[in-house]
Amino acid sequence: MNIKANISNILNDLDEKVQLVAVSKTKPNNYILEAYQAGQRIFGENKVQELVKKHNILPNDIQWHMIGHLQTNKVKYIAPFVSLIHSVDSKKLLIEIDKRAKQNDRVIHCLLQIHIAQESNKFGLNENEALELLEMNLSNISIDGLMGMATFTDDKRQIRSEFKSLKNTFEKVRREFNNLFILSMGMSGDYDIAIKEGSNMIRIGSSIFGSR
Repeated sequence: MNIKANISNILNDLDEKVQLVAVSKTKPNNYILEAYQAGQRIFGENKVQELVKKHNILPNDIQWHMIGHLQTNKVKYIAPFVSLIHSVDSKKLLIEIDKRAKQNDRVIHCLLQIHIAQESNKFGLNENEALELLEMNLSNISIDGLMGMATFTDDKRQIRSEFKSLKNTFEKVRREFNNLFILSMGMSGDYDIAIKEGSNMIRIGSSIFGSR
């Protein structure tokens, strides 16, 4: 497996406006270093414990993104260093992130996770809940955009429709809150559809590091 070539192939497909988050969850540090040496600086993890361990060992100019479901009692562990939290799905979580950001004298950048999939086990807010959080105006939080995950299916029409609905929500919300600029949608199996539907941040794991 050639991680450098995989990254290069993906970047060749991308417009320069689209940011690549290399999803390094469950992957060993030597894989991450190989991607780092290929120029990749943004990595996504979905477990707090693993994220903290990797942050403590790996180069300090890596931008770590928390992409998995985040419990409020775990926020304190990543608050000192996390670059972006993709998965804000409740008022309670946002208030906790703000509190921990304040304690660390920093502003933490966040995305609101919108529920677009048909699976009920996926987390996320609806449009009205997202607007409520955007109106909170917490001093140590910067809400930079929205994130969503499509249904796990081979039906490309369904995936396209779900991404389209998230893009519509993004545009609607942005009319009121014009500081939003990130639309994070698309993973290894569907990022090409996501980009066509307006994504400017994709989360790619298996296409870079191989399947788990």
